[in-house]
Amino acid sequence: VSFPWQKREISNFDYLMYLNTLAGRSYNDYMQYPVFPWVLADYHSETLNLSNPHTFRDLSKPMGAQTAERKRKFIQRYNEVEKSEDLSAQCHYCTHYSSAIIVASYLVRMEPFTQTSCSLQGGSFDVADRMFHSVKSTWESASRDNMSDVRELIPEFFYLPEFLTNANHFELGRMQDGTVLGDVQLPPWADGDPHKFIFLHRQALESDYVSAHLHHWIDLIFGHKQHGSAAVEAVNTYHPYFYGDKMDLDNIKDSLIKSTILGFISNFGQIPKQV
Repeated sequence: VSFPWQKREISNFDYLMYLNTLAGRSYNDYMQYPVFPWVLADYHSETLNLSNPHTFRDLSKPMGAQTAERKRKFIQRYNEVEKSEDLSAQCHYCTHYSSAIIVASYLVRMEPFTQTSCSLQGGSFDVADRMFHSVKSTWESASRDNMSDVRELIPEFFYLPEFLTNANHFELGRMQDGTVLGDVQLPPWADGDPHKFIFLHRQALESDYVSAHLHHWIDLIFGHKQHGSAAVEAVNTYHPYFYGDKMDLDNIKDSLIKSTILGFISNFGQIPKQV
């Protein structure tokens, strides 16, 4: 049986939104916001070459395994969990690829997300150096540099140029190197134009390369590589608390443990329902 998506009758964007909805993700819930993949790995070239496979992120691997060195470290972390401890805490990642804080940080320049971001950070903006200020440096953090950052993207990266500009002139602070935060810094191929960035980024999402490889990412996020032995093999396991629908909260009698788990899920994100 051939499905409309396989026949290219619906776009990759629409198909991902459909899967997010099936998996219980919604714009109405920051904790279960639609999750979209990083599709590019090139944030430094003057022009974007969508016919070159090296332009793209490896969609068959989670963000924690985008480089061999990073993958090795996460496998080491998984293997080093003391066998005497509760084995259920054995995982590759203690942070998540989608959470209320990640969503609000991406959209911090737009209301009502500005207020949401501040309330999640205790009433004020986060430290400037930790805020979303550059597409390139966010990719480098999530794919290579920061072991506690495995974030993916949100749908807005493919249709909403406004979230990349500080049109409301919020005082977002100054980074340690003296940079005052304003608009998001875009890759050279976008020529400083948020509309061009969105246009090219959406082209990348709908490109032949992504169309041919997107099913691998879908397996990781929504499919059979989400948990169990297939997830272990794919270096794609998360802290047990992230698997909200796998935790039988009703049978946890200890109210402190129960509230800890619920707090954890609400702050740090949860795995989508398997579809």
